[in-house]
Amino acid sequence: MFLSSIVVPTDPNPQVYKILLPLAMLLILAKIFSLLLGRINVPQVIGYLLAGLVVGLIYLIPGQMILTEQTDEGISFFAKIGVILIMFSAGVETDIKKVKSVGLPSFIIALIGVITPMLLAFGLARVYDILTNNSLDLHIEGVSIYYTELYYGVILTATSVSITVAVLKEVGQLTSKVGTVLTSASIIDDVLGIIVLSLTISLSGVKNAGGDAKGFTDLASLTLGAMGDVGKNPAMNIFIIILFMAVFFAITIFAGRYIRKLFNWLGKKYPHHIRIVILSLGFCFLWAYLAELFNIADITGAYLMGLVLSSTVSHGYIDHRAETTSNYLFGPIFFGSIAMGLYTSFDAQQFVQFLTFGLLWIVVGLLGKIIGCGGAGLAFHFHFKDSLRIGFGMMARAEVVIVCAQKGVEAGLVSPNIMPFCLLLILVSSFITPICLKALYKGEPRVDGVETRTTPIVQEATNIANAEKSEGVNVESK
Repeated sequence: MFLSSIVVPTDPNPQVYKILLPLAMLLILAKIFSLLLGRINVPQVIGYLLAGLVVGLIYLIPGQMILTEQTDEGISFFAKIGVILIMFSAGVETDIKKVKSVGLPSFIIALIGVITPMLLAFGLARVYDILTNNSLDLHIEGVSIYYTELYYGVILTATSVSITVAVLKEVGQLTSKVGTVLTSASIIDDVLGIIVLSLTISLSGVKNAGGDAKGFTDLASLTLGAMGDVGKNPAMNIFIIILFMAVFFAITIFAGRYIRKLFNWLGKKYPHHIRIVILSLGFCFLWAYLAELFNIADITGAYLMGLVLSSTVSHGYIDHRAETTSNYLFGPIFFGSIAMGLYTSFDAQQFVQFLTFGLLWIVVGLLGKIIGCGGAGLAFHFHFKDSLRIGFGMMARAEVVIVCAQKGVEAGLVSPNIMPFCLLLILVSSFITPICLKALYKGEPRVDGVETRTTPIVQEATNIANAEKSEGVNVESK
């Protein structure tokens, strides 16, 4: 395991109010940094991470009693809610109808775009482990090193086309064939990435090796434990885990039909009503809890419930409120806590050894999407230039990379040293993507009839504001 050079102090007189100071510092600095970085078109998540790095400097003060075991535990609680809300919002934003209606090219481009960077990163980790005598192995009993190596690839499956969409709007190509394929493929990419993440964590067995479900507290572990020696068979273990995943997805599909009907009824009878938001968050947390019981990552449960609600009449309102809740409080704390955690898990010597791998990992992450998605575009007879546009358009990364990496760190599958490289990957891809896309579209005639378009979520927010203004401000409807 990774040695910590900083010992977090224990407060001899712990009081609940003491968590308020680090929370206040995180939120204030997160807003300041995100505003400053926004001026140079850097994603606000970078500002949140920088805020955590600054607040984390308190760990270095001798005798400090601001960041203690007790306050860290409280911050971790807020962060847990934050990551669940982030993935729930991502699910609600997914246009499930478009997933069903897109043609084969979008699906294959997304699939190859997931597989290529994952395999390239796995190969990089495998070679690196061989050359350095398994220095990336966390040596958790019962966990194969191959799952550790594979998870470095799983982190790279995520994509973010928010920057790409902004560029396509600017050059008037959002409704072009390439633009449509990009937006559709990115939706499928998210779904596939979450499935791969949960499958890898579940099959690795890390929960039974000391994770959240120690002591046979999840259903899959209870089943394997009841099977005695038979349950210790690796093949049976994998079969039971996959079976429980299938059962959970089946339950979600079955229950989702009735949950959608409930929210469609609520949306028509009580449009823009606070009870819709409260119920949606309740189902979000319920599904995150059930996912853990079925030996699946909690963020997968939250994401799936978001998918269920994404096709209801209230999906725009739910997304607006959930995203607001996350962005105002829980999201900044989640990303800030990740940066703070680097101080307590950082090992200088191992980081130096990790540097070469980390930089190569970033290169693999960038090239994986270009090669995979661009190559798939060529296979479907897109012109070479259009294939490049697809590859570069799918290259951008954002907060989901951080979420996936953090789940791997928590599970003990990857080194905490990967986190700074996730940050660097987001920065590099955020700068390279718009530059390359604009260059590839230089001189191309506009396809869109207007310079800018109002996105569905912006339009929904406007509708909400107008509705609240006309109805008046009251506790029940606001």
